[in-house]
Amino acid sequence: MEISQMFMPVRRVEAIDPQALEGNQQWPFVLPPVRQLLHDGLDLGQVTILVGENGTGKSTLVEALAMVYGMNAEGGSTGAMNTTRASESELWQQLKLQRGAAASRKGFFLRAETMHSFYTYLEESRFKTRLHERSHGESFLDLVEERIPYIQGLWILDEPESALSLAGCLRLMKLLRTILDSGSQIVISTHSPMLAAFPGARILEVGAWGLRESEYEQLDLVRGWQEFFDDPQSCWR
Repeated sequence: MEISQMFMPVRRVEAIDPQALEGNQQWPFVLPPVRQLLHDGLDLGQVTILVGENGTGKSTLVEALAMVYGMNAEGGSTGAMNTTRASESELWQQLKLQRGAAASRKGFFLRAETMHSFYTYLEESRFKTRLHERSHGESFLDLVEERIPYIQGLWILDEPESALSLAGCLRLMKLLRTILDSGSQIVISTHSPMLAAFPGARILEVGAWGLRESEYEQLDLVRGWQEFFDDPQSCWR
């Protein structure tokens, strides 16, 4: 289901004042993708996928997007109040959003690194499923499935594959298709070539160059996995 710009929760992310942070040498403003975002802004598609190596800034970008949208840095829907240890960057305070005029303001943010504390928060809030009594992957998928009927808006997932087996990733892909077909917008940060293959997604490769739009077959992620499967034993030599 294709949604028009009018109904897209976030059409564009850009700096409040692009000139204000020029020359700032503090983290995360020294990261090339952050600098590019602040200088050029970033247009989002109905599905936008960020891929790249560890430490390139993928999670920093999606965290800032979630926070400026009104979601909690540790995950949850708009209005969630769970917090353990504040570790988020100040990037979100420097951003503004261009929203669709008739778009939903609802959203949901899922990030792998804070799921344990987020499950505790949900159970204390009388969430239906006892998430801690399930495996990490099962509870993650149960949470997504239970939220789908209630959240039509912006879904942000930060490395969701971390908890999942191959079968779990396949189930997540089906759930993401359901989310998309309901009229929601999706942003994913991932190391998974399976999730990066989302049909019709805008794929952004994150690295020392900043942000570059890439075709799936040209991604370093995909080429690396292809080389591995061509000769798995070579990686051990």
